[in-house]
Formats: sequence, C-alpha cells, structure tokens
Amino acid sequence: MKKEYKPVHGMWTSRWVFILAATGSAVGLGNIWRFPYITGEYGGGAFVVLYLLCIALMGIPIMVAEVMLGRRGGLSPIHTMSKLAEQSKVTRRWAGIGYLGALSGFLILSFYSAVASWALIYVWEAAQGVFQGITAVQSKAHYEDMLANPWLLLGSHTLFMVITMGVVALGVKQGLERAVRVLMPVLFALLVVLIGYASTTPGFAEGVGFLFAFDFSKLSGEAVIVALGQAFFTLSLGMGAIMAYGAYMPREIKDKSGRSRPVSIVSSVITIAVLDTLVALGAGLAMFPLLFTGGLEVGQGPGMMFVTLPLAFGQMPGGLLFGTLFFVLVVCAAWSSSISLGEPMAAWLVERGLGRGTAALAVGLAAWLLGVGSVLSFNVWKEHEFLVGTFFDNIEFLSTSVMLPLGGLLIAIFAGWVMKETHARKELAMKSFPLYLIWRALVRVVSPTAVIALFIYSLWSVLAADDGSAEAGADGDPVEQTAPADQETR
Repeated sequence: MKKEYKPVHGMWTSRWVFILAATGSAVGLGNIWRFPYITGEYGGGAFVVLYLLCIALMGIPIMVAEVMLGRRGGLSPIHTMSKLAEQSKVTRRWAGIGYLGALSGFLILSFYSAVASWALIYVWEAAQGVFQGITAVQSKAHYEDMLANPWLLLGSHTLFMVITMGVVALGVKQGLERAVRVLMPVLFALLVVLIGYASTTPGFAEGVGFLFAFDFSKLSGEAVIVALGQAFFTLSLGMGAIMAYGAYMPREIKDKSGRSRPVSIVSSVITIAVLDTLVALGAGLAMFPLLFTGGLEVGQGPGMMFVTLPLAFGQMPGGLLFGTLFFVLVVCAAWSSSISLGEPMAAWLVERGLGRGTAALAVGLAAWLLGVGSVLSFNVWKEHEFLVGTFFDNIEFLSTSVMLPLGGLLIAIFAGWVMKETHARKELAMKSFPLYLIWRALVRVVSPTAVIALFIYSLWSVLAADDGSAEAGADGDPVEQTAPADQETR
C-alpha cells in the first residue's frame, strides 16, 4: 500500500482548528468597515440574501477547490501546484497558480500591515482616553495628523509586521495554531460584548433596521457585482492562504472512542463562510447603533472606523472601555488575517531549505520594506502619483484587482477541468454524488463566469476613475476603492 503523504510543515490538530484558522484569514478589516455599510446601502436583508447566493454559487465552490488542492498537495501553494500538475500529467506551468497566490499574499501583506497597524495606535490612544470629549473637527484632525506622521506609521507598521511574522516563525502548531486558538475566541467574545453594549443604546433599533430592513428596490446590477466582489474577497480566495492552510488539514481525525472519522472539506468551508458572514453582520450590529445614537454620519472605509467611531465612543458613557475593546477587536481581526498572508511564501522558503525562523524573517523584512512605500504614500510621497495613483494605490490595484481574481479563476479552471476527476472525488470524499455533481458544475462554469464578470468590472471601475482606485474621498479617507474589489483592506 502506498504510504500517505504527510505535510512537512505539520498539521492542524483538529477540524475546528482549521475552521478557526481559515475564518481568521477570512475575517479582516473589510468585514468591519465595509460589509456592514454595503449591506445597509444595497437593501439590507435583501442584499444579505443576494450575498449569500453569491457565496453559495462562487465563494464556496472556489474555496472548496482551493482547500482540496492544498490538502492533496500538502505543500506550499507553489510546490503543491507543481506536484498536482505532475499528477495530472499536464505542463508544470500550472505551478504558476501557486506563484501567483503566494506573490499576491506577499504584496497584500506589505500594505495590509501599513493600514492595519493604525489600529495598534488607536488601541493605545483609546485606552489613554484621547478620544474622550473629542469633537468632530478634532477627530478628523487627529486622524489626518496620524497619517501625516511617517515616523509614527513606520513604527506601528514595524510592530505589526514583527507580531505577524513572529507567529509564522513558530510554525504551524506552535505558531499559527496557538495564535488562532487565542485570537479567534477573543474576537468572538469581544464582538458579543460590543453587540451587548450597542443593544443598550437608543440607536440600536435604527441600526438593526439599517442592516436588515428588506429593500429589494436597491438590488441593482451594481449590487450584484458588489455582492460578488465581497463574496470572493472576504473568503481570502486566490492569495495562497487558503491553499496553504488546506495543506495542513488532516484527512481523518479520531473521536473520543478512538475511531477515525473523515474530515469533510465541504462542511468545513460552509462553516467558515457562515462564521465570516456572522462576524461581518455582528460588526454592523456593534457599530451602527453607536453612530445612530450619536446622530453621526454612516459611511464606509477608514473614515468610519478612525474618525466617526472614536467620536461616538468619546461622547457616550463607557466609551473609554468599549472604544478600547473595539480597537482590540480590529487588531485581532487584522492579525489573524495577516499571518495567513505571510505563511505561503514562508512555507515555500522552508521547502527550499531555509529554517522556519529564517524564512519568516526574510518574508517579513521584504514585506516590511515594500510596506514602507505604502506608509509614505499617506504623507511624504502623497503627491507622487503614477499609473493608477500613489505607490499604495498601485500595489493594491495590482494585487486585489488583477492578481487575486486571476488566481481564483485559474484555481477553478484547474480543479474543474484539468485535475483528474478521480483525484478530486477521492479528496473531497462527498457521500452524496449529486452534491458532487453540483459542485463540479459550479466550479467549472458558474464560478469562473462570475469571477470573469467581477474581473472585468473591477478593472473597468478602477481604470475609469479619474484619480485612481484608492483616491482620498470627500473626508480625505484613503483605502476606499471605487471598484467593488475592496476586500479586507485588502
């Protein structure tokens, strides 16, 4: 009997650890500052139904494919795709999917750290009571002063990269698994506490209405594209993270009686999609009641998180405590996402012969250095624009509007058309053959068609904009993409 391959990097100890890790990768800044807003803007409960449909038709099928490829290969995305191409007896050029994913994750990590590190600054300042009694003008000025301070941003960017790659350096069990076992329960607990607090405010009913009131009149063609974009990007598809995490997913686990049970990819992915959606909606339930209570403007992007919400926390009882807890929540979401972005490239370097610590250090230093360009895009290099905007704009545009959709499309094509069907069926091990046929039809036809539509619309939206995809808005807010491809800041 052929000996079963075991990943060189280790394995998750249980199915639920994989679910927590993948959910941590999926839950990021976009869940907190974008999804709740677009839900309210595009019809509330009606948009949620549309979004869930997009998740079912595109997000879940491609995520199942990516996890399946990762688990079958058991290596970094680059070597996994090379191995699977050889097994399928096709050209090794298909390994380009792995290179594309790992590079996408690396590029996103560089600017994600630069933006996510703002939350570190705000945790400290919220705890110090900086926002207590602050006015709207002062809150906006405080945010702009932070962006204008390159040394402050460089310091926070450095700290965030250190804590991110520090986890990656410790490996799968000692680093990634330990981190998600702590970060995700803390994130869920903080979210419940904040929702409980929001439910005591006068604006809770209005916040719930904004999120869940069914308004089908707002479901336009644009709403469909926005829902497709959110469904694709929120699950961290195409950036190598899910394929890498899938490589550490066990095929079987033993129950308390000692009997082995298969670990289902499909049910695990569905659980991840549900948890990701619940966190995004929960963030809305935690934030919008506070905004409505204070009579404040509801908007998307960093402006809502770093200007409007501090103003709300500064004006209400308990704001110092709950404002601090909110930004700790943001840090947990960003941190859990960022470690998944650094893992694919680090895993590849380990397979090339580097030690885990050295590999993490190399990836972290390179991503940090590239991220310095993004940091300076908000101050020193703010006026220097080329192609679609600043340095930050171009890195974000290349990775999120071009590389990610292309990677997701190629994953669907490989899993649905290139990979041997016997291999796919064995890896998925679906008990229901009709369910397998539905997945296969979705991943071969429906999902690629949806990604192509998203890809074209995203490119058109960004390129048609006069000042680039991440131009500052009316409030001077960066990172507000005109394309629907605005994912985890990503």
